[in-house]
Amino acid sequence: MTAKSSSLVLRNDFENANSAYWERKQNDPINLLLGEDDGLFHHHFGIGNFDPAILQLKGQEREDGILAEMHRLESAEVDVLLDALGPLDQHARVLDAGSGRGGTAFMLHERFGCQVDGVAYAQYQVNFANQLAKRRQASDRVTFRYGNMVANPCPDAYYHRVITNETTMYVDLDEAFAEFRRVLVPGGRYVLATWCSNDAVNTALDEVEEINEHYICRIHPRSRYFKALADHGFAPRQVLDLTQAAIPYFEVRSASRFATGVERPYLSAYRSDRMNYLIIAADRLP
Repeated sequence: MTAKSSSLVLRNDFENANSAYWERKQNDPINLLLGEDDGLFHHHFGIGNFDPAILQLKGQEREDGILAEMHRLESAEVDVLLDALGPLDQHARVLDAGSGRGGTAFMLHERFGCQVDGVAYAQYQVNFANQLAKRRQASDRVTFRYGNMVANPCPDAYYHRVITNETTMYVDLDEAFAEFRRVLVPGGRYVLATWCSNDAVNTALDEVEEINEHYICRIHPRSRYFKALADHGFAPRQVLDLTQAAIPYFEVRSASRFATGVERPYLSAYRSDRMNYLIIAADRLP
């Protein structure tokens, strides 16, 4: 599979702005410091409870404890996502759509031994992740390319699984799910983790607008996910509402000196159930 030119990958103003945002984030401590020990650099949030004792620590020890807990919760989120993939062997092929610096892809390969192809439209992230693959001696099985997740240069029915870890807010769901159906084998599975607005509660949210502006993204309503999955031939087999489990991550992140301020709208929206955090596993129908 060969990379496309930038003009083909970035097709509109939204994609150009989003790609530029991630290209600029080359020295972001909230991501880079967390992966120093195990070489797993995530671009998503975490789930589960943190150890409150770390907040009683002082100085650098306190900050180190906060970052370590954040990283643990981020990796715990990947574990739940991978559980939803179901059984895989080393011959399986998996697409990580919106792969960032590769944290999810490496954990996926280490668990199953399968081939993982990551795709992202920030060239910096692709280069970073490919260098990591070499250092982890996994470049023959885990590769990353510059491209757009909604237009993959692979044959139909090529992948056994597709995974998106908090990246669907950067795409049109109909376009993305149609593409994921195309690249999946019949009976293959698509697993996603996402934050979404809970349109059963409210459709106009200040928090959504604030988060969209911060990350240059477009948060979708919860109902849109299920409609788009059904419209494109996916049958959900597992839906995990992890909204309450997502709250502690932002609580501990708020205590870090690297907090960005976006923690507040997430906490407000999750605590009021106006936004949800979901993991959905859906099978591609024949």
